[in-house]
Amino acid sequence: MSGHPRKGRPVAFAPITPEPQKPDAVLGLKFTIEARHGGTVLVDMIGLDPRPLAIAFAGALRRSAALGGPIGAASVIKQYVQVYRHFFAWLGDGAPEVTGVSDLRAVHIDGFASALEERGMGAIHRHISVGKIVNTLRAIEADRPDRIAPDLHERLRYTLATSAGRSTPRDAYSPFVARALRDAARADVEAMFRRLGADDRTDEGDPVISRARADVEAIIARHGAIPTDRREVRALYFMRLRRGLPFSTLIDDLHGRYHLLARDLPALLVLLTLDTGLEPECLKALTIDCLTNPHAGTVELRYLKRRARGAEHKSMRIRDGGGGTPGGLIRRLIEVTATTRKHLNDDHLWVYHNAGGLRAGIAHPKERIAAWVAQHAIVDDDGKPLHLLLSRLRKTHKALWYTKTEGHMTRFAVGHSREVAARHYADLPSLRPLHETAVAEAFRAAVAAAMPTVLPPTAEQALREAPEQAAPLMPPDTVSPLLDGEQDVWLAACAGFHNSPFAVAGSPCAQPFWGCLDCPNAVITARKLPAILAFLAFVEEQRSSLPASDWAAKFGRVHARITVQVLPAFSDAVVADARRQVESERLYLPPEARA
Repeated sequence: MSGHPRKGRPVAFAPITPEPQKPDAVLGLKFTIEARHGGTVLVDMIGLDPRPLAIAFAGALRRSAALGGPIGAASVIKQYVQVYRHFFAWLGDGAPEVTGVSDLRAVHIDGFASALEERGMGAIHRHISVGKIVNTLRAIEADRPDRIAPDLHERLRYTLATSAGRSTPRDAYSPFVARALRDAARADVEAMFRRLGADDRTDEGDPVISRARADVEAIIARHGAIPTDRREVRALYFMRLRRGLPFSTLIDDLHGRYHLLARDLPALLVLLTLDTGLEPECLKALTIDCLTNPHAGTVELRYLKRRARGAEHKSMRIRDGGGGTPGGLIRRLIEVTATTRKHLNDDHLWVYHNAGGLRAGIAHPKERIAAWVAQHAIVDDDGKPLHLLLSRLRKTHKALWYTKTEGHMTRFAVGHSREVAARHYADLPSLRPLHETAVAEAFRAAVAAAMPTVLPPTAEQALREAPEQAAPLMPPDTVSPLLDGEQDVWLAACAGFHNSPFAVAGSPCAQPFWGCLDCPNAVITARKLPAILAFLAFVEEQRSSLPASDWAAKFGRVHARITVQVLPAFSDAVVADARRQVESERLYLPPEARA
């Protein structure tokens, strides 16, 4: 070898031609799908006719629910199957000529939508139902484009020609209901933590029952739970029955020292939802590694939001500290459920004992939530038994935060865009009084900003002694000339005749003389009361000679300004003295008053 490198050749790879994906033929109409969320779903489409079309729909559904497909939840798979049943039933009555996918046309999609509308289905629900049929046909077209007719291909570009409209967001509970729920939940959670690990003293002093109980607890310690039909449980049950000791909740009492119970879940869900505002489906899917990055009394709560496609993994900052904070509560839950999790070998936050053994995860706790509300006799604002929805608790949390932030959208819109936060969480019926109050205050502020400065004699004297108080209306050196009448116009003294809000800066004010009563530059003192009273008399005379609508349009606002805001600012003695001046002196009004 010479030791010199030899000239090499570029590396070349043989071209790889991917195999075309074979259609996934589903020959049977009864099969199971392992959903990514929610477990296994048994799909039974045997009763759907025509069979060739049903087989095509079943194959599209299974492919869509596979890994990477758009359908990930077991509940959504069930919804698709339910819509299929409605669609096939309609085809049997309205389009019996359809036997397969190639027979479907755009008119069949529109006909199904019209049938749903005739049944009274709402626009949003109809849009969702037709969308499932359209999505299925799109999946079939992606697999076998030759099976889709040209006009159906064009129809699959959209779901419905009409808008789905805007949904009506659920309302929040009132602060009264929220306080009752929070108090009941916090009391139950504290009692739950006291129960875990505590000793049962109801059979103290009876060695026979104590030994029987020890045998049962030894089995629970080894296996995590004990079935109700075990000999040891039955023996303990009858011992307590014969001695008159409590026995109706024996199974829960035995397991309640070691595990959370199913009856503990409503209080925990209510308290955490009110404290964090987390969506119920996200809260029920939390795992033990959900807390991370603690900082300055807060901790990051990581959760999964399945319906946020492309951004499922989310996080929020929550308070962290003692058991009264959501972070502290979740930490305690992780600690007290460690034994349960060891037996289940599951990382789910919600592990507990229910009838029959240990469970992980929460499915649909509606009945337990209703029982919990009834147990605490919680009522709504009308005094009726409360129908509790966890989704409304999220709205309640948002409404309370909206009130606390005083509607500041930058602080309020946490986890949402401003538009979504305003539409779904701020535009609520329960917040309408707050919005109406804000609008009323804004109108009052606008009216006050357009109101002249009224100075009774005491205020006028105080301003003469301390002219600097006139800022920012006027410089202190112009206060004395204004109060002495050097800047008088007909009904007031003017602090800015060439700086009128009704004209270009630098030009003289072009408003009629009673426009001073709506001008922030006007300063009304007792010296101008005779002219104001004379003008008021003229305005009231015009009421008898003008149509009511014309009088209200021309003089209504200025009449209210004088009678409601200007005259009440002066004492009765000052007003009476001004009336005497009007009677003793002949006050003329400018010609424009009669124009």
